[in-house]
Amino acid sequence: MTDKPYYHEDNNEVALLRSWVLRQMLRGAGWSALVMGVLIGFFLVLKVISGLLPPESKEAPSPYSYLEQPLTGQVRVS
Repeated sequence: MTDKPYYHEDNNEVALLRSWVLRQMLRGAGWSALVMGVLIGFFLVLKVISGLLPPESKEAPSPYSYLEQPLTGQVRVS
């Protein structure tokens, strides 16, 4: 056989450190995938709900209409 230790034995510190780093990176990737899945699911639910609403509900005036209108008259600063 061989006299080199296996990767799962405690006397090979480099391999243990590498496997720990890999586990931590995979754990972070899993958490980010979970968060992104929840966000995408939330937006898909909103899209389905908006599709169930009548078309008249989508014809509301812009909430920014007062910002888009030009100013008329003089503005007095006191």
